[in-house]
Amino acid sequence: MTPPSSPSPTATYRLQLQPDFPFAAAERAVPQLAALGVSHLHLSPVLEAVPRSTHGYDVVDHTVVRAELGGEGGLRALAATARSHGLGLVVDVVPNHMALPAPASLNGPLWAVLRDGPGSPYARWFDIDWEAGQGGRLLLPVLGGRLGEEMRQLRVEDGVLRYHAHAFPLRPGTEGLPLARLLEAQWYRLAWWRLARSELNYRRFFTISELIALRVEDPEVFAATHGTLLRLLREGVIDGLRIDHPDGLADPGGYLGRLHAATGGRWTVVEKVLGADERLPGSWACAGTTGYDALRHIDALFVCPQGAGRLFAHYRDFVTPLADEGGDWEETVRRAAYEVITHDLAAEVERLVRTAVRIGERAPHPGDHAPWALRQAIRELLVRLPVYRPYAADPGRAGQDAAMLGEAAARARGTFRVPEEAGAVDLIHDLALGWRQGGGAPEGGAPGGRDPAERGDFADPTDAAGRADTADAPDAADAADRADFAARFAQTASALRAKSVEDTAFYRYPVLLSACEVGGDPGTPALGPQAFHDFCARLQRDWPATGTVLSTHDTKRSADVRARIAVLSECPDRWRDALGQAADGAGGHLVAEGAVDPMVSWLAWQTVFGLGGPSAGGPVAAERVAPAVLKAVREAGLRTSWTERNAEYEEAVAEFVRGGPCGPAADSLTALHDELAPFIRANVLGATLLHLTMPGVPDLYQGTEREYAALVDPDNRRPAAFRPELLAELDGGAAPRDLSAEKLRLTAAALRLRRARPEWFDATAGYEPLHAEGPAAEHCVAFGRAGRVVTVATRLSLRLVETGGWWDTVLRLPPGGPWREALTGRVVDGGTAVGLTELLARSPVALFTAG
Repeated sequence: MTPPSSPSPTATYRLQLQPDFPFAAAERAVPQLAALGVSHLHLSPVLEAVPRSTHGYDVVDHTVVRAELGGEGGLRALAATARSHGLGLVVDVVPNHMALPAPASLNGPLWAVLRDGPGSPYARWFDIDWEAGQGGRLLLPVLGGRLGEEMRQLRVEDGVLRYHAHAFPLRPGTEGLPLARLLEAQWYRLAWWRLARSELNYRRFFTISELIALRVEDPEVFAATHGTLLRLLREGVIDGLRIDHPDGLADPGGYLGRLHAATGGRWTVVEKVLGADERLPGSWACAGTTGYDALRHIDALFVCPQGAGRLFAHYRDFVTPLADEGGDWEETVRRAAYEVITHDLAAEVERLVRTAVRIGERAPHPGDHAPWALRQAIRELLVRLPVYRPYAADPGRAGQDAAMLGEAAARARGTFRVPEEAGAVDLIHDLALGWRQGGGAPEGGAPGGRDPAERGDFADPTDAAGRADTADAPDAADAADRADFAARFAQTASALRAKSVEDTAFYRYPVLLSACEVGGDPGTPALGPQAFHDFCARLQRDWPATGTVLSTHDTKRSADVRARIAVLSECPDRWRDALGQAADGAGGHLVAEGAVDPMVSWLAWQTVFGLGGPSAGGPVAAERVAPAVLKAVREAGLRTSWTERNAEYEEAVAEFVRGGPCGPAADSLTALHDELAPFIRANVLGATLLHLTMPGVPDLYQGTEREYAALVDPDNRRPAAFRPELLAELDGGAAPRDLSAEKLRLTAAALRLRRARPEWFDATAGYEPLHAEGPAAEHCVAFGRAGRVVTVATRLSLRLVETGGWWDTVLRLPPGGPWREALTGRVVDGGTAVGLTELLARSPVALFTAG
């Protein structure tokens, strides 16, 4: 951890800026958000983006603040109003990529590269492989069909090459050429969009060809792309930063070090998605992550492990999936990874193969590795990584990454029919770790494999007398290729993990949809209180100013939707019965093209239950559910996909959603939803309070201070709507009328406490687990902060009721006090053992403060 140079926020509030919600709209919301108790507004990207973009991650100009949002003047006005109400600003930064827009002239640096090629001063900005077999040209996969089919749509007009909404510059001196020769003479090659997956020669954001990657590791590129934001930091307009997708960078640690120096150490968090046992590199100069690790540990508390297992049995009976199509989590992930690495990321793999071939040809003792063997080794290693990526440039991760890649390599070798050909795995293993010819491995050699000095292709470059063989010493080109391979391998790994797990396997394994979330583990959806306490203690020790979240612009379902769905893990038999009744009322499963698709039925009905079901005020709107279900089946890629649309199947899915989960048959869910309402309430309030009082800096997504039910984007990116009168009523003494008002009152109480007493929650505050005593102790999650705050929450409340309630289970409050409960005003003496039946009689949560 690197402590920030300025005070950390006490809580942030995320606003999704867009043309329909610009700086002026955010400025109007400032008084309400200040009253809520946050310390900073957290703004989505503010630099110039593609026109009408609803997210701002498609940046086209780093030098100006986005005009559609109000420009720099609007941002400064927002900052001034925020300051007058005691609030600061945190801004989202996009260092990994820029948009490849239509027209290309919107992106000035890219326009210059398209016009002038690798000789352009901007060529160093973009991660382009000019030697990738495109005749020294940049492939632009923008054509709707093959070039010959689209020639009639291409025209030169006013010195610009045009294709529908696209416009491209012409290489100087080529303006008067015939069209065919003119196309051949450019520094770019216009191509059918389907060629991107195998022929692309620029790095992109995941598999989105419209986002071209930046080489921000270059100091000149860093300075040019960060200059405006750094100036706004120096001038006091903004106060902190959120870094988008650091795993896309060649050297995330190096980037953060440079950023820390440039900002003077301002509070910065990174959107790093951690694996189950993965830790954020301690050398990274930041305050921590944006908080998906916290989301995972909070959500899993409210999942019953036994019930989740029985729910899987019901899912298996209902869906009857194949093992690698949703029947087994690990097999589902593995198959998805193979599909993505061989299809969607084929171009990225080929770049690695080309680099590995060059390195192998220069080795002191050539390994004679065929390109096919290197390709297989690369794929087999990548699909076996359990985390987003290794960090070859980070010495602090060397041992951990070596062990991880060593284990992957041991399994990858087994995929080769001829054992001798598996030597390609050893080469790729060493290159991925940044090791070179026998001298780069940690003491003891390569975990899971032979010592590098024993391999012919990586033999020690010294003779028997120990003299260095200078003739075989790696030259500058070799060193550059090795560094490039390690970086590109890691970047490809992160894209693979995101696309295969979050964007594919999550949609093929919809057993418990609340577990299919960014940072989540559907294969192990439940965690107990001790795992939560251990996680919080580690955060307080190592990353006390890290971010924590429950809902974001990227979550597939908002926290309250997940809280509802999680209750189903406590009553799997009731869900089976309700689902069967609902499906029967809707005429059975989805049937498309003569085939039944029960997985979509399971997913759609559970989605509607998570949104609130019919009891929330009539059938759930199909215009919200149908797009989410269609996105799910496209991402799953089993019967349709984004690139191979099956129109007949998709229409059947939409019709099923309209007539089934969003139609009259959904009334059968009403009884179940009403029965479970008290337990949904416990989950919603419990998750809220844990999030707001655990170690770290909580970030609230717009609207989530109240009950907030949203699905995957675009549903969760609708312009924010504020109701300041609701908080005013509660502040005036009105009792909460519903769960939404209860959540608002609890949120305001916790946020105001954090703002009034930051020292009770900061790096000095400590974290003390409090353990209940008695037969229902596992249903209580409690902890203390700084000896001045105590949080109490109920977990698995339905199972608690079914087993008779709290009985004589007690919680002893810490010494000191007296302790006053923030919502009820009740006072309890310090050191008192209080029965939980009494303590939580009016609410499933309690927030105590001492004094």
